[in-house]
Amino acid sequence: MKLRRIGQTVFLAVMAIFMMVANAGATSIVFNTNAAGTGFQGAGLTLDSLFGADATLEFMPEGDSTTGTPSNVNLGAFYLACSNCSTRALGTGAFFGAFAFNLVFTDVTANATGAFVGISQGGMVYSNSSPISIVWSPLQLGPGGTFALSGEFGDTFVSTTGFTGIVAPNSGAFPGRTTVQGYIQTIPTVPDTAGIPEPSTLGLAGGLLISLGLLRGKLRSKSA
Repeated sequence: MKLRRIGQTVFLAVMAIFMMVANAGATSIVFNTNAAGTGFQGAGLTLDSLFGADATLEFMPEGDSTTGTPSNVNLGAFYLACSNCSTRALGTGAFFGAFAFNLVFTDVTANATGAFVGISQGGMVYSNSSPISIVWSPLQLGPGGTFALSGEFGDTFVSTTGFTGIVAPNSGAFPGRTTVQGYIQTIPTVPDTAGIPEPSTLGLAGGLLISLGLLRGKLRSKSA
């Protein structure tokens, strides 16, 4: 029983060491899309329809969010609202003209910013249909200073989909809500040794196991 308890203690100690090593290699960043400059060019965060029923297309930015890498992330969401729009068949809609949208991404951890610029031709919106799509460029910010407005993204880059299709006012799990999808990744610039225990760590773990083996042998010799 004594040997078993010692073995359990050594095993837990070794596992704790390797858990610390694994956690040391984890990477996470803090980001947001609510910096100054995010919005419809010349119109802030809300765009009004040009004619027809009154309608709005509003952007809700993402506040400071912490995420691991790699991971899929939301870069914010568009909300299309038109309370007086009817279905396309009934013919009461709202028309949005062409517009441009700046989506400023801030890597708080690296103190770097960049912008995805979206272009849309607009279109006539009804309660059950929307032709509005936003085409983004560039598709990736970083790593390093690639497409950075300020600072450098280091080993991290963020990408977005080629276009975002705005759902109709009465469509979607949350009516009228369309999220802008992104993806964050970190590319090591040096050989990735984060998951490899240092020699001192391996030595400590090995020493514990060897000590356990020697102790087991001594106890067996006394019991013989």
